Amino acid sequence: MIAPFSLRIFVADGDPDGLRIVEKSNWIGKALVFPRALLPQVKVRPELAQTGVYLLLGPRPDGEGEMLYVGEGDPILPRLQDHQAKKDFWTRAIGFTTATAGQLNKAHVQFLEARLIALARAAKRMPLDNANQPTEPSLSEADRADMEVFLAHMLGVLPVLGVHAFEQAPTVAVPLATPGQPALAAPTLLYCRGKGVEATGYESTQGFVVRKGSQAVTEVVPSLESNKPARLAHREDLVERGVVVLDGASYRFTQDYVFSSPSVAATMVLGRSTNGRTKWKDALGRTLKELQEAEAGSTS
Repeated sequence: MIAPFSLRIFVADGDPDGLRIVEKSNWIGKALVFPRALLPQVKVRPELAQTGVYLLLGPRPDGEGEMLYVGEGDPILPRLQDHQAKKDFWTRAIGFTTATAGQLNKAHVQFLEARLIALARAAKRMPLDNANQPTEPSLSEADRADMEVFLAHMLGVLPVLGVHAFEQAPTVAVPLATPGQPALAAPTLLYCRGKGVEATGYESTQGFVVRKGSQAVTEVVPSLESNKPARLAHREDLVERGVVVLDGASYRFTQDYVFSSPSVAATMVLGRSTNGRTKWKDALGRTLKELQEAEAGSTS
């Protein structure tokens, strides 16, 4: 069961896009969130003089979403200064340390780094700039348990900050649509069919989920290649990361995967630009657009 929690977000310089310090109820940790441009000012913060783990985020080269780097530092600041000089892609950073200095050591943050990279590789939600998978350090049973708790708190905070790189696609019971069922009372199973393939999916709070086992075409129309190169690059990236694999004459999804919108999902499935709100339909033939409009107009 997911428990409710509260966050305290302190906007340190009064700018909502500037430095934010995030603390979570019943947690010894804290997060510093800031744009790259503020590193010269933020470097004086005492938190960056502590041992911690950090994330660098920035746009992918194809412009379709973000990419991620996970690192650790003892302390954090010299690592960020090194990345300021040597890494071009990142535009924002999130550093995690503790409210009281000295509660994390080098082995702790190496463990957190290794676990975060492993989770990101398993989720395949975002390309990683990390070249290797670090080995987890040897920790005592008690320290390992403490770091798993610390990690769980981090993973609870990150989605609130807009980072879903470490999460598997949300798993929910998806009922088939039946006559008289309220539209989208629960995530309704939707279908996208065409060119000899069929995919299933549903709307979630994170985006549009295409389910494991769904099919996608292997060939794209020329107009997608010429007019939407970022969409084409996104498809190629999903193939490279093993989210979809060749299965006979089509691709097959190896896992549930979250797309930013139903249209992006339908483009992946059909190999052409399309309006996902009209292409995804339930078992009764109602489009996602019709379901959404019916739900918006419902007074119940």
